[in-house]
Parts: sequence; structure tokens; C-alpha cells
Amino acid sequence: MRYHPHTPEDERRALETVGAGSIEELFADLPAELRDPDVDLPPGMDEAALLEHMRALAEKNSTRGPDFLGGGIRRHFIPSVTPHLALQSEFVTAYTPYQPEVSQGILQATFEYQTMMCELTGLDVSNASMYDGASATAEAALLAVRHTGRDRVVVSRGVHPETRAVIETYLRPLGVSIDVAELSPLTTAGLDLSDEVAGVIVQQPNFLGYLEEMRRLTDEAHAAGALMVAVVDPLSLALLTPPGAYGADVAVGDGQTLGNPPAFGGPTFGFMVVRQELLRQFPGRIVGQTTDVDGKRAFVLTLQAREQHIRRSKAKSNICTNHQLTALMATINVAALGPEGLRQVAAGSVERAHALAQRLAAAGFAPLAGSRFFAEFVLPVALPAEEVRSALARRGVHAGVPVPEEYGLGDAVVLAATERVSDDDIDALVRALDEVGAKRPEAVARG
Repeated sequence: MRYHPHTPEDERRALETVGAGSIEELFADLPAELRDPDVDLPPGMDEAALLEHMRALAEKNSTRGPDFLGGGIRRHFIPSVTPHLALQSEFVTAYTPYQPEVSQGILQATFEYQTMMCELTGLDVSNASMYDGASATAEAALLAVRHTGRDRVVVSRGVHPETRAVIETYLRPLGVSIDVAELSPLTTAGLDLSDEVAGVIVQQPNFLGYLEEMRRLTDEAHAAGALMVAVVDPLSLALLTPPGAYGADVAVGDGQTLGNPPAFGGPTFGFMVVRQELLRQFPGRIVGQTTDVDGKRAFVLTLQAREQHIRRSKAKSNICTNHQLTALMATINVAALGPEGLRQVAAGSVERAHALAQRLAAAGFAPLAGSRFFAEFVLPVALPAEEVRSALARRGVHAGVPVPEEYGLGDAVVLAATERVSDDDIDALVRALDEVGAKRPEAVARG
């Protein structure tokens, strides 16, 4: 049975009010081929058949087998307490806590999240989270333009290609120029900055997995009067120098590695943390701590320069919400692991990634290990990267994010290893790479 909210009388009165003779007339401006196109849909299913169909589709998403996928999303250990607490109904049903008197729980959890992100990045103020790492980075570029009054942004090619595409989508319509700082060969070369540059955006570790000289790049940005935006893997900050320590003005990134499962690409959450002087340029929402009328500690939304609160033309951003639940999972996860546990997960990833590179080299492959790397590195291959990835998947091994042509490395893949990768997993990957013929001839000759 179909449900129609409007009766024929409702439709007649509405059409008379707007002066139209029929509903079809309302859409007369649309091309005829778009108004009522033929849609080739299969016949409907009953509930039992539909559930069976959905199960069959779900089974195509295999999560079993050795996993070496990275390129922005990685599989890390998540203690059972994280999803158990995060999926309590009090959290999964929560949205924007506009009424603090009935939202103290979620507001306090968000305040704790902000505190953790400040501690991880070494910067002063965090917002309540953002949609994802790419849009957070684009918002940071806009922040740099607003703060400096300049109209040019320099982005390292080491920033994830998808993130760079989002930055361009945000900035091009505003007339902001985007320059790309090249890699030489695996990390960002020296910056040639003019006094028109508002901000420099560098990823650490970069898209290929290698560690940038962030202090040098930050000094070069500041010497030109530009802001430094560090795009960081938050888990890496358990071991690497935090952005605040090398003078970055803004830290952004994707928080998936802090406690969200890969989930076939999402959802995750973005984060943004800034130094105190940039607080008034901050997008998104911030939870602040105050006292209520009885003098007790309380939490509220504060300093919201969003288009919901002030005139659109003066808003710092049109970001009107945040990824509350996934950010909450990260908060619970970091609290459960603690500083030492977080360091162990990060250190385990470093150890496993280097063990993988050494095992590949011993087997006659030629991983690019000339620069320091955290949990990912590049492996040149003898076949098109997409073919290698598909062939490995058919053998039950998930590995090989293709390196785009723009990096000039030929056929190559990014391999990641986390603390969950075993020696048996590494052996399985090496065998599979041998079976598919991925070893480059020059590597064989060297071996």
C-alpha cells in the first residue's frame, strides 16, 4: 500500500495558490528526458528474500585475511570497551547538544575529546570534531586566508591526492590560488614562498608514508608570514614530535586511526586544533567549561562563529555539525589505552612496517626505504598497481594502494603494516607478490 500525505483536494488547493494547472506544469522547465526517465529496477522482494539478498551483498565485503591496506585508513587494535560504551543509546541518539541543561553527558565527553586532541597535538584549542580529514584541511586553508588576508596557498604533493582535490573544490570558487610543492623524491623539497602565501599545508607522515622535515618547513612558512597547517596521523603523535612543538599553527587530519574500524572507508571524523591566537577564526563548534547558577561545573557550547549563529556573510564556516559518535569512539579508545597503550600501538606499527620492508628486501623486492617512514612505504611493482591489488585480493591478501602517476614512481603501491600484522601475514604477502609476478626485473638482478 502506498502512503500519500496529500489528498487530491490538498493538491488542487496548492496548485490554485501558485497558479499552476497541474503538478506536471510545475516541472515544465526541466528537460523532458529528465522528468520521468525509465528506471530499470527489478521487481520488489518480500522481507525474507530481501534479507537474503542483503546478506549476499554483505558477504562480498571480505575482512578476513592478511591486511596491508593504508593510504589514509588502517586497521588497528580497538579494545572491546570502545564500541560497547560508544554504542550506548545515550550516545547513538544524541545530536547537537543545544540545550546544555539536558546534555551534560555528551558535552562533557566532547570536552574530554577536545582536551585529548590538544594534548596529542601540543596546540591550544580543539573544536568538537569535523566531517573528515579532507574537509578539515580545506577549512584550515580557508582559516589561513582569513587570518592573513592573502589569497595563495601552497600544498605539498605529499598531502593525500583526495585531500588536495577537496582543497581545490573549496578554494577555487573563492579565487584563492593553489600552488603544489613538489617532492624530492619522497619528501617535500624546499619551499619558494612569496609574500602572497597565506598558508603552507604539509602532511606528516605524507601520503607515501614518509616523514617530512616539519620544523624546517614550518620555519620557511613563518619566514614568509604564512601559517603552517600540519596534516597529521593522530596515532603517530604518540611517537613523533607534535605539531605544537615544531611551531605549526594548525593541526588537522582524520581520526580513524584513534579508534574507528576501517568500515570500508568510513565514517570516520576530522579534527582541527589551533593555537590560541586563531581561536576567533575557528570553524565548527567548541564545548567550554563553566559553572552553573549553583556554582557547579557545567559544560556549554561556546564561541560558535557558524552561519547558524551569525549572518552568513560573516560566518567563519558553514560547517553546522560534527561527527560526534566517531569522535566519541576515539575519546573512549584513547582513554582505554592510556598514553602507554597508545605508544605501544604506534610503536607496534613502526616495528611491523619496518619488518615488512626488510622481509621484502630479503625476498628480492626493492621497497623505497631511503627516507624514514612510520607505518607505510612504497613498493615498486612490475605490473600495473591496480592489477597487483586485484590479484592479491583473489589470493585473500588485502594490500597495495596504487601510487598515482603524478608521483613519477611508475607502477608502485603503498603498503601499510600495523601492530596487528603477524610474521605469517608478512610471509603470505611475499608469497602472493611472487605468485602474481610483481617483482621488478631490476630488483631481481640486484638480488
